[in-house]
Amino acid sequence: MSNTMIEQTPKYEAYKDSGVEWIGAIPATWQICRMKYLLSERNERTTTGKEPLLALSKYRGVALKDSFEERAGRAESLVGYKKVAPNQLVINKMQAVNGLLSVSYIFGITSPDYSVYEVKQADILDIEFLNYALNLPLYLSEFKRRVTGVMEGFIRLYTDDLYDIPLLLPPIEEQKDIVRLLKNKSAIVDDAIAIKQKQIELLKERKQIIIQQAVTQGLNPDVSMKNSGVDWIEQVPEHWEMKRVKHIFEMVMEASEKNNSHELLSVYSDIGVKPRKELEERGNKASSTDGYWIVKSGDIIVNKLLAWMGAIGLSDYDGVTSPAYDILRPRIEVDGYFYHLLFRAKIFSSELKRHSRGIMDMRLRLYFDKFGVVDVPYPPIEEQRAIVSFVKKEFGLIDDGISVYEQQINKLKEYKTTLINSAVTGKIKVTELA
Repeated sequence: MSNTMIEQTPKYEAYKDSGVEWIGAIPATWQICRMKYLLSERNERTTTGKEPLLALSKYRGVALKDSFEERAGRAESLVGYKKVAPNQLVINKMQAVNGLLSVSYIFGITSPDYSVYEVKQADILDIEFLNYALNLPLYLSEFKRRVTGVMEGFIRLYTDDLYDIPLLLPPIEEQKDIVRLLKNKSAIVDDAIAIKQKQIELLKERKQIIIQQAVTQGLNPDVSMKNSGVDWIEQVPEHWEMKRVKHIFEMVMEASEKNNSHELLSVYSDIGVKPRKELEERGNKASSTDGYWIVKSGDIIVNKLLAWMGAIGLSDYDGVTSPAYDILRPRIEVDGYFYHLLFRAKIFSSELKRHSRGIMDMRLRLYFDKFGVVDVPYPPIEEQRAIVSFVKKEFGLIDDGISVYEQQINKLKEYKTTLINSAVTGKIKVTELA
């Protein structure tokens, strides 16, 4: 599938000026109609709050709230929530500019802050065609021009503003043809993407297998093994030592000077230690780093709150980091990347969690007095380096494979987006393809 295929598809015989600058030319048989003539707002409220609670997602559309990961508490009472029926359009007024709108295919209730609409005449407008149209960049940009509010995060697309927006309106049978084609092609593309995403997950799992084998068993499959003496790892090579973390690393607390210009570092579960300036959207930028902990290249940074979820890693940078983190510096000769791999390995995460203290998962903290007494493998330094070299080489090959799949996924997504845009705006003639 490629955009070239779309470019080669039939076009309409004649086009006309839509009369709307941001829409441009449309097929001669299409019309433009303001949405106030096509939609009516529904404001039916539940009196019991017993109906299924619905949630709205950009990627999943309208679905049962229970099928989503719970990220926020539920209201004590759902009385007064808006009723939603199949074939009604649900819009999050505050996030409409980001495409948070979808047709519902199920009954339920949703937040009173959402808007619910239904089509006035089903023989004039197909609700699924409308859904495709309103999710086009063309309409999302128009939403952005129409929203009302004093600042980002408090802007809303009110009904009167939505009603004033002109909608592309093909003949109803063409709308249905467009919807049928897009559903079919989207399903094919989505299935292809899912297969490639599964391949990426398998490659990532392969990484974890390589790490686990390398940092607990070494590279020689024929080496004699011995009991490790700890629960989280049964056996290690006979010539390896087991040492407590505090005998390999010491915790350092070296505060930075005032008005310093050191690189601000942070540690992330997915990518390890990185300069904050490269990832400022992931967190708030510190106004001052006075008194932050000094970090040297080769140190291990530990996010006490999230270490058991992988927020621990080797720093390749000199800089400073939050005093909320622990800094571990080698006491003896090590290859820091070996312990970066070990500490971030899935097999080790349960051990970190076991030594963390707190009343619930998201409040667990790993303090060095507990982390320091954990027994970990200490291979000879030459073997640590050999393991690191092997793992990096294997990771390079795996990352190349992941990159290929990601490029293919991006092309499929681009094809799908271009197809939807071309079909819904009349750039291609779908009636000859559906």
